[in-house]
Amino acid sequence: MELLNNIDKLLIDWGVSPQTADWMDQFIAFALVLVIAFVADMICRKILLKAIARLVQKTKATWDDIMFDRNVMVHLSRMVAPVVIYLFIPIAFAQTDSVTLSFIRRLCYIYIIFSFLLFINSFLKAAYTVYSEKESMRDRPLKGLLQTLQVSLWSIGLIVVVAELLGKSPLSLLAGLGASAAVLMLVFKDSIMGFVSGVQLSANDMLKVGDWIAMPKYGADGTVIEVTLNTVKVRNWDNTITTIPPYLLVSDSFQNWRGMRESGGRRVKRSINIDMTSVRFCTPQMLEKYRKIDLLKDYIDQTEAEVRAYNEQNGIDNAVLVNGRRQTNLGVFRAYLTAYLKSLPVVNKDLNCMVRHLQPTDHGLPVELYFFSTIKDWIPYEGVQADVFDHVLAIIPEFDLRVFQSPSGADLRRAFPEK
Repeated sequence: MELLNNIDKLLIDWGVSPQTADWMDQFIAFALVLVIAFVADMICRKILLKAIARLVQKTKATWDDIMFDRNVMVHLSRMVAPVVIYLFIPIAFAQTDSVTLSFIRRLCYIYIIFSFLLFINSFLKAAYTVYSEKESMRDRPLKGLLQTLQVSLWSIGLIVVVAELLGKSPLSLLAGLGASAAVLMLVFKDSIMGFVSGVQLSANDMLKVGDWIAMPKYGADGTVIEVTLNTVKVRNWDNTITTIPPYLLVSDSFQNWRGMRESGGRRVKRSINIDMTSVRFCTPQMLEKYRKIDLLKDYIDQTEAEVRAYNEQNGIDNAVLVNGRRQTNLGVFRAYLTAYLKSLPVVNKDLNCMVRHLQPTDHGLPVELYFFSTIKDWIPYEGVQADVFDHVLAIIPEFDLRVFQSPSGADLRRAFPEK
């Protein structure tokens, strides 16, 4: 102030009118404030930012390279100049009416708020980049959380800016918006429901990025590639992308295959139909033939021992019995399949593994193989199923059994040859 008074006296001594001298004083003072703001901004950009960048490059950690990225720090440095102007502008316009001073400070205040919002927004993006690269956080809906924080940040910033322009308290303006809550809820309905659903999905561990989910009602069957505030993107196996609102995953049912991937195996449940007319009792010659199969040798020896013990106990001669019942080629075939499955290294022996009969139909007797493959990826898993049933189809004739299939033209020609 004393410097401005001295300049004012000097101008009057030079013959300048008092009003012009006051105006020139304010102009010089305002120019000095702008120069100070410019110098402060240059110091932050050219000295402090470069010093921080060199310091960050010397550290071994990678998170600080992202958190102190130039874009983040530039947004922070942009606040220096308006803060300097906001603090020193009353000195330059001390003798100006309060309306002009208030208008200039209000513009600076709005610019500071806008720069601060950009800084926080870039900081949140950097934080998202850091945590999304961590292995433990890759399956979390971080993008949805980021979008929620961004919406909240800009909403609060907009309220503060509007309150400053209107010259009111942000709290009073926020209280006034309470009457418009219904309209706001209608406008942001999807965002609010998406946020709540995202919290439920994450808290209950219902869905993660990378999960294989199936939701046939909405045409989704594939891998979750992104979880945002308003959408869940699923890349289907045909490489199409299905977009589902998060609240539908909470209100509706969907199938998540993550439990299968985290378990000991992927289930195989497939049957083959046997022609029931080919099922018959085993003769000693048939059992002797089956004994030559390595997987059945122990089974045949054990059953014959049971037969002899049963025959001696009940005085029965020349009967091929197991537990009082005659053996069938289908029963021996079922025992072979059970031993075959348990001999495969790709079958998890700790989970259910069985061969069973299903309800007979007019298409034969379904014999179902039920086991769990330790290979869970789709293509190798299908290969396991194919290899198993290739073997089953090839070995069936060895047990004097036939696979049932509907008659074709070739079957009819063989049955009724032309004369």
